[in-house]
Amino acid sequence: MQTWSLVSISVLLAVLVRWGVSLNSYSGAGKPPMFGDYEAQRHWQEVTYNLPLQQYFNTSDNDLNYWGLDYPPLTAYHSWLCAYVANILNPDWVELHKSRGYESPAHKLFMRTTVLVTDVLIYIPAVVLYCLYLTDGSAKRKVSILLSILLYPGLILIDYGHFHLGFALWGVLALGLGWNSLGSLAFSLALNYKQMELYHALPFFCYLLGKCIKAGLIGRGFILLVKITATVLVTFGLCWLPFLPDPSQVLQVVRRIFPVDRGLFEDKVANTWCSLNSVIKIRSILTSDSQLYLSLAFTLLAAIPSSIRLLMKPTFWNFKLALINSSLAFFLFSYQVHEKSILLAALPVCLLLNEFPLMCIWFLQASTFSMLPLFLKDGLLVPYTVTFLGFPFLTVYLLSALDDCSEDELKLGIYGKLFSFLPKIHLACIIKWKFYISMALMAVLSILCVAMDPPPHLPDLFPVLVSTTAFMHFLGVFLHFNIVQFMDPPRKKSRKKNN
Repeated sequence: MQTWSLVSISVLLAVLVRWGVSLNSYSGAGKPPMFGDYEAQRHWQEVTYNLPLQQYFNTSDNDLNYWGLDYPPLTAYHSWLCAYVANILNPDWVELHKSRGYESPAHKLFMRTTVLVTDVLIYIPAVVLYCLYLTDGSAKRKVSILLSILLYPGLILIDYGHFHLGFALWGVLALGLGWNSLGSLAFSLALNYKQMELYHALPFFCYLLGKCIKAGLIGRGFILLVKITATVLVTFGLCWLPFLPDPSQVLQVVRRIFPVDRGLFEDKVANTWCSLNSVIKIRSILTSDSQLYLSLAFTLLAAIPSSIRLLMKPTFWNFKLALINSSLAFFLFSYQVHEKSILLAALPVCLLLNEFPLMCIWFLQASTFSMLPLFLKDGLLVPYTVTFLGFPFLTVYLLSALDDCSEDELKLGIYGKLFSFLPKIHLACIIKWKFYISMALMAVLSILCVAMDPPPHLPDLFPVLVSTTAFMHFLGVFLHFNIVQFMDPPRKKSRKKNN
């Protein structure tokens, strides 16, 4: 009973924080002609409510250059449902053409409420159940993990209704509890909500296929494979059903989902290609096709080792690590990456807060820092400052991250073996100091971005420094967790003793 009281308080606090952040300015407010991401969400409601499916193409009523809907069908259905409610409350909010750029306090309240309600219905319950049923430790420890995940700034400051992450987390939860078909269903919904869930697709595929192979493809494993396949096919079929009668409609949706003409990366994203482009102008040297093939090759090479390990040893521990490694491989090397895509790696990192509190807090802080240019663009300096300072202090205290960080806890033993020819060094102590230096560096760069103007001949100096610094953090975490996945998992007894 006491545990559920603490859970209720944590959820209430998370909801209040989200609501408080939503009262700030939103992306593109009062900035014609595009008006930002807020207008994109509103415009999708406008077109899905007023236009038939046959006008998914570029028409006079559906200008795809003005926030054309470029996500899978489930996003469109969700937009239509919100638009249906909006039309009841005030038809002006979704009136075709005339509602373009619509802004009012009442409409802002409506938009924020739809996001918060969906977050409460999908994402937050999945986090609660994961922490209570798939996290080791005492009730206090589980609630601490819950609060840390729910207060992660990245998923609060940037359009916090990332419903596809909620569906993906339901998939993880179901697989962790042994409900393979339900897990397949949940992840299929996530993939049909946003195509970026491909970042997590390889681990889901390899984990489920590995379980089928382990159970024996002649017998129980084959039956499980048939159930999973049928679940995925039926889910995709229902999501795409309105488009299936006309193949040209399906192709049009696919082209909108994968717009390869946007380029190798957007703005100053903290991935390999953007960081490398500061030294070698990749986009000028290589053709668009060459960039696409190069990124595809590097993405697969980076993701395959972790996936093969998971396929050969399909444990839930390896599955969680593979989710991190796969999503970071896609973020660091894939084509057309956006700054916000780091949230796809942040979600599985949150799931390992109990096992690696310091490393995970460190990564989550760096991921928030990497999106600083977006926060400044959207007028979120104050919420960023408060959460940037508050999150590490709160989580380090709740999870005793600096107390329980021995070499064994951090899985650093293998580094000692690799560098055994060097004098004996205290790796855990070095990691602590690197953590302190990293926090200070991110704080200093945050202040410089706000307080100083860049030199005229280097207008992008501070965004490039932010993205490059974050990239180094992400690359280090990617390499570390790939190594960890090939090691033995931590013993549950030692975790319980520490808790």
